[in-house]
Amino acid sequence: MKVRIRDCREDRDLTQQQIADFLHCDQSLYSKYERGERDVPLHIIARLADYYNTSIDYLVGRTDNP
Repeated sequence: MKVRIRDCREDRDLTQQQIADFLHCDQSLYSKYERGERDVPLHIIARLADYYNTSIDYLVGRTDNP
């Protein structure tokens, strides 16, 4: 599954650390989410969808319509 969390973060000129702080997790863990080394839990995907004002389907690649 291709997760678009990196694209959304970079589009807004945010750092991994800023998003990790928002999610209350380590930057290294968030980096693993972006690289696909760890599955992103649903509650994290939901928080990011709200943060980026987009749908979960867009973040997980089920649609190209943000």
